[in-house]
Order: sequence, then C-alpha cells, then structure tokens
Amino acid sequence: MRNIRNAAAIALLALVVPLAACGSDPVPAEHGEEAAEVEKGPHGGRLLKDGDFVLEVTIFETGQEPQFRVYATRGATRGGEPVDPGTVRLAMTLRRLGGEVDTFAFKPEGKFLAGQGTVEEPHSFDVEVLALENGRRHAWKYASPEGRTRIAAAAAKAGGIEIAAAGPATIGETRELFGTVELAPSARSEIRGQFPGRIVSVTKAVGDYVRRGELLARIESSESLQVYPVHATVTGVVAERGGNPGDVTGDRALYVITDPRLTSVVFNIFPKDLAAIRPGMRVEIEAMDGTPIAASRLGDYLPEGNAEAGTALVRAPVSNRAGWLRAGMALRGKVTVNAVPVPLAVRTEAIQSFRDFKVVFANYGQDYEVRMLELGRSSPEWTEVRGGLKPGTPYVTKGSFLVRADIEKSGASHDH
Repeated sequence: MRNIRNAAAIALLALVVPLAACGSDPVPAEHGEEAAEVEKGPHGGRLLKDGDFVLEVTIFETGQEPQFRVYATRGATRGGEPVDPGTVRLAMTLRRLGGEVDTFAFKPEGKFLAGQGTVEEPHSFDVEVLALENGRRHAWKYASPEGRTRIAAAAAKAGGIEIAAAGPATIGETRELFGTVELAPSARSEIRGQFPGRIVSVTKAVGDYVRRGELLARIESSESLQVYPVHATVTGVVAERGGNPGDVTGDRALYVITDPRLTSVVFNIFPKDLAAIRPGMRVEIEAMDGTPIAASRLGDYLPEGNAEAGTALVRAPVSNRAGWLRAGMALRGKVTVNAVPVPLAVRTEAIQSFRDFKVVFANYGQDYEVRMLELGRSSPEWTEVRGGLKPGTPYVTKGSFLVRADIEKSGASHDH
C-alpha cells in the first residue's frame, strides 16, 4: 500500500514541479522550532498561505488511523471562501529524523483533500507541500517536531545516557536463586611424605601462601634414615598442617593446601523451580547488592540436599582470580527459563510513557526523538517490539527518563 501511495505522489510531484515558472514564487520556509506561534485554521490545523490561496493542514485520527486532511480556501482571512478540492492537485513529502522519507498523494473527499495512507507515529518531520491550483504552483516548507529534543554530547554523558542498537534478544521468565560460596572440590590437595619417618622440620603454618615447588618439610625416613624434602605440589593456602618437628608421619596428610581461586556457588533450588531449572542453564551471578560477578553454567544436582531449608542443591563454578570471594559468602543468581528468541527487542528499562504510548527514544547525534512501540512479551531485562521501531535503530538504554523530562520541558507536543 505504501509503495502505491508513494508512486502516486512521486508522479504528481513530477507534474507539479515543472510549473514553477507559471505560478507564484514559493513562500519562504516556515520553521516550527523557531516560530513563536503557528497560525491555526478553523479545523485546528496549520495555515499555509501563498497570496490569497490558503491551505489548512490537519491530521485526523479520531476513530481511525491518522490521515492528512487538507482544506483549501481563498482569502487571507482565517476561514476564507472554500475552494473546490477537485480543482487542487496536492502532494506532500515528510522527511524524518534518521533519513526516512514518506510521500503522500491526495484525492478529493467531500470538503477536503484526503492523504492516501497512514501518517505513522511519531508525527515529527520536516514537511514539503506542493499544490497546483488554477494553473499556479504553490510550495511551502516547515518543521513539525514532536517528542524531540537536542542534548549536547557532554550533557548526555554527564547524565549517564547510554545508547544501543535495537536488535534480536532472548526473552524468558527470570527465576532468582540464592546460594553460598564454597571451595570447588578440585581446590583441595593433600601433601604427604613419600616414606614414613620422623619430621625433622616444617616451613609453613596454617594460613601461609605457598607456591608449587616450595619446600614444606624435611623428613628422616624410618627405613633408610636419610632425610628427604617434601615440596608443595600445588599453589594455594595452607588450610591444615598435620605434624610438628619430632612427630612421626603416618598415613595422615602432612599438609592440606587449598586454591582460593577455585570456587563455586552452591544454589538452593526450591520445589516450585525444580521443573523449570535444569543442569547446563546459564546463570548470572551477582552480589546481594546487585553487583555483577560472573556468568556460569549450572552443574548437576548434588546428591545431598539442604534438609533444613527443604531445597535441592546445584553447584555453579565461578572464578575467584580477583580473590575477594570467601567461603560462606551469600550470593544470588538469575536464571532465564522458558526462553524464546525474538527478532526485535529493547531493554525494558529504556521504555517510558509518552502521551498514551509506551516509547523509547531514538538517537541521532545530539538529537533524540520518541518512537511509539507496539510491544509483545517482556522480562525484567528485555521487551519484544512488534511495531514502531526498525531493527538497528540507535536508542537510549540508560537515562531515558532524563530524555523524557527534557522533551516535556521543551514542549514539543502532539499538535496538529
């Protein structure tokens, strides 16, 4: 439908433009953002004047999709003598922020000229109007901004405004898990003497950090009476020491060394979540204050459960190379279940209210403008977009409430 409408308008423009020499000179462009006040006609629309020929441009949207309706009159005063719409040939071009161009042809319908097609939201564009009437060409240009503002780059950065491109996402239901940090099973190593004997000396105490290959003790073999060294086979922290000088070694470990970098989180899974949460699912791990820590995968359910809490247990490995995780620390995880991929989505936190719409704010350089959305399924992180936004459109993800406030302050409202 849009292609047919565009083709008709382009054909009309081709007929109208060559007649410039036959008609009056175009009226200088009007600039809606600069004009103190836009002159209105009896139908509440913008008045465009060229000599005694006047057009009133309105967008009618009561009980129907928005449509241009243009009333032609003759006479400089407001509400002049009506001109038969059948004697006027009209075309209109809309240039939108981001480069999109819409063209409209018109046909007589009762007392007005009806635009052939829907005026998509937002009604924010630079307008070019060409009319052919009684052998004369009339042309106007004006800006009609709505839901638009300009924010300097430095101010946007200071306000925490962030931008991303709209695109595909996976949307599902988020389940929250709670767990505690534990050393991974592979983090514990036991160091023993090669031969039983008397401990001659020890070099490390509980809590000491050791590197692989460091000397830990010397032992006098009970069989050969020779003294041999015992070295660390791993890097880590001494968790236990099983002997002192003069003691005789046996089957017990001389040292237990743990690697604090090898940690995991053991999550409690409540009965209501057992049917949805499965081993292998991705889990986003964060501190209790919401600080992100890492992403991991859930392992198999552990044989033992938490009888006191009535929960099953599942382990997720997490690296502790930074060294600030400690055994017993409480953490939480977020798992997405019933996930469905969608072709177009925006961050849920980006969505704001504007008039009767849910919107995001498209961004082009320092300019920001509303995009009215038709929404689908939603999660705390993502919301599906079914209409009103094109894939790849840059939009405000963080700080959108600041943009809305600036637009409301600027007063770029829905005014036709």
